[in-house]
Amino acid sequence: MLKITALMENRSSANRALVNEHGLSLIIEKNGHRILFDCGQSHHFIDNAHRLGISLSDLDAVVLSHGHYDHAAGFCDLAESGVRVPVLYTGRDFFDRKYSRKGMRFSDLSPGWNEDFALSHCVSLKTIDSYMEILPGVAAVSDFERIHEEETIPERFVRERAGKIIHDDFHDEIVLCIDTDEGVVVITGCSHPGIMNIFDTVHERLGRNIVGIIGGMHLSEADEKRSERTFSYLRESGVDFIAPCHCIGERAAELASEVFGEKCAGLSVGESLFL
Repeated sequence: MLKITALMENRSSANRALVNEHGLSLIIEKNGHRILFDCGQSHHFIDNAHRLGISLSDLDAVVLSHGHYDHAAGFCDLAESGVRVPVLYTGRDFFDRKYSRKGMRFSDLSPGWNEDFALSHCVSLKTIDSYMEILPGVAAVSDFERIHEEETIPERFVRERAGKIIHDDFHDEIVLCIDTDEGVVVITGCSHPGIMNIFDTVHERLGRNIVGIIGGMHLSEADEKRSERTFSYLRESGVDFIAPCHCIGERAAELASEVFGEKCAGLSVGESLFL
């Protein structure tokens, strides 16, 4: 059985003992293995795990989808809490400084720690360049083909590279692909490269049907036409269910429900999916 629990998400749930904030953190449990996917923006995902009775002391791996604070800043709190992290998976150039630009002003979106911090806490670092099986039946995929022209990245997202500010194409973003009896379930952080691009790349590389997508889809800045096209494309391509989280946007979430009906169930903090 595959169990996925949201330790952090933008939305609150029926469990009022939990803290919700802008960010994402999922604990994934499959066949005795436990993976922490993203760490939110602060220590609150750790507090939520404690209140849910979920231990973070016996993780097999931590995977950070990309180098933005709302997915990766909380890793600093995890490492400093004394939790042993056997291996940390990130994408290529994860540690580049990332910003949101508005005119001459730049807001730093980076997680606030670097490679030296991780190494000082005895964390083994591994980089996902394209594809890597990290556990039996669990693979990490990066370097997505940019096929769908409408899946553009807002110009405000930039990164600092070799002393220059360049547009961020989010080549550091990675997703998890988990085998199930029905097909592959894809776990996303924000889907900055575009969820249709991600879908097509994963389908081509793994050669298996994708039955479900869980996580952020970054359609909060997309127009309605693009959102409608996205969900129709996924449904027509064989995706059976989706659980949009974090950066989906209210209108896009409504459109997802219209297309997928009861097979659309976004996770709020503290909620779980059993697959």
